[in-house]
Amino acid sequence: MCTTCGCGHPDQVRIGELPHVHNDSNAQHATKLPNFSHSSFRMPDFPQQEETQQRLLKVEQDILGANNQLADMNRRFFANQHILALNLVSSPGSGKTTLLTTTLNALKNDYPCYVIEGDQQTENDADRIRQTGVPAIQVNTGKGCHLDAQMIGNALVKLQPQENSLMFIENVGNLVCPSEFDLGEHAKVVILSVTEGEDKPLKYPHMFAASKLMILNKVDLLPYLNFDVEKCIAYAKQVNPTIEVIQLSSQSGEGLQQWLDWLKAQER
Repeated sequence: MCTTCGCGHPDQVRIGELPHVHNDSNAQHATKLPNFSHSSFRMPDFPQQEETQQRLLKVEQDILGANNQLADMNRRFFANQHILALNLVSSPGSGKTTLLTTTLNALKNDYPCYVIEGDQQTENDADRIRQTGVPAIQVNTGKGCHLDAQMIGNALVKLQPQENSLMFIENVGNLVCPSEFDLGEHAKVVILSVTEGEDKPLKYPHMFAASKLMILNKVDLLPYLNFDVEKCIAYAKQVNPTIEVIQLSSQSGEGLQQWLDWLKAQER
């Protein structure tokens, strides 16, 4: 849980700006978001282990409960605006950003698209996204290991997305804590690279259980790897029997159309 993994102080969180865009601050969504961040909670020292565990459980419940309230507000905003919001989650280096830029280049002329980029530091990925012509806001979490609903709400105020659009949220590379934090998204999409090992769904079951779709990425590398695709899919289905699976390669384009069709089929 995130109360013990070293998440940083809320002052370390930085919500970036849209380059050369000056938005007014009258978005209704902004007024609905209280000034809350889960990382403001700090665990004191307790002499008794049982008391410590009970207090830890209480803090975790408070954190997730407050986050869920904000996530519900984000979800209502997305629903009212008919925005499809997807939370892209994975380990670092899975190819999320490359897949996202490929996706945006394929869809940006058909749908208004927006991106919220989550990383501990730098605007590198947001800069890559902006090169596609799609608006992107960078959220730097400092020592934080995931995005939360407050960060998404603050980013939405700056993005001011249009109705009937696509919102891609690229979470911090981490298969643990992002599984616990609802952002108000339509669905989580977990991206697993074939370079990582087919047993990831068993090692990180909560993430795969929370995801609607698993993208098996970089399949163009399969001829050079000892990766059992059928076993990986079976492990994912073992954890989440209803999870959908798409195999693709951003480099070769294999499976990309299936991913685009999946996006178009989702209800807003």
